[in-house]
Amino acid sequence: MLKPKSFDTVAASLTFEPLALGGHVCVIKGVEEAKSKAGKDMLKVALDIADGDPQAGYYADKFANDDRENKKWPCISYVVLEDKDGNCSRQLAGFVTSVEASNPGFTFPWDKVEYLKGKKVGGVFGQEEYMGSDGKVHKATKLSWFCSADRAKDAKVPKLKEYRTPASQVNSFADISADDIPF
Repeated sequence: MLKPKSFDTVAASLTFEPLALGGHVCVIKGVEEAKSKAGKDMLKVALDIADGDPQAGYYADKFANDDRENKKWPCISYVVLEDKDGNCSRQLAGFVTSVEASNPGFTFPWDKVEYLKGKKVGGVFGQEEYMGSDGKVHKATKLSWFCSADRAKDAKVPKLKEYRTPASQVNSFADISADDIPF
């Protein structure tokens, strides 16, 4: 085997410490108004773990150590604004009340969401399964929901969100034998 080009300059990833599951006090790094794939209005909220937490700066460190060309911020929460009936979504209501409760005297800036940058909010993190490009199910730590910063440390670890095979990939004819086909 030949030694790969740039082997000596690539930082080896010898240790990886996953984010502890459960509640963390987070800091909002940025907020952007966007549209979901379904065309719904949403907020893209970039988060990091706040100072004072044993894993403070977790996502900033992860981002800084990512040497890929098109790297993205590693913790983004997508907050859909309205439910299917056009009313305020429970997710948005939870986010707004959690931010306000975490920042005494702060009122949510409906017309200037960029003012959320630097504000604290509680985040509860759990594991979620996904299908990897290798065809195997893997686990990732994701934000499960928001809470007030003072309630984050006592938050219970969410139940594992299991991967479900999309209906389009399920072979509903797999259990039918050739003898059962009427033609």
